[in-house]
Amino acid sequence: MSAAKIRKGDKVVVLSGRDKGKTGEVTMSMPKDGKVIVSGVNIATRHKKPTQADPQGGLERREAAMHVSKVAIADPKDGKATRVRFETGKDGKKVRVAARSGEKIDG
Repeated sequence: MSAAKIRKGDKVVVLSGRDKGKTGEVTMSMPKDGKVIVSGVNIATRHKKPTQADPQGGLERREAAMHVSKVAIADPKDGKATRVRFETGKDGKKVRVAARSGEKIDG
């Protein structure tokens, strides 16, 4: 899947894995790696040793990157997963369109 189809700020639905069915917003896109980070999804826990800066230490939970093929854009109309196609607008610009409903994804 092209990284241009899923961009930072898009609402996406997780298609597979532990968080299947969850929705969230793309906070970071890594097109060269083919990965995205979605808010509230794919939470990884790291054990942190106490340091002088953080004398408490403990567990650190944060979103981990996931492959772009595991997410799909949420349809602007009903919020369900949809594929993306490109159409040329009246002004000649390329716009992203939800294949499911035909709604424009870009403003």
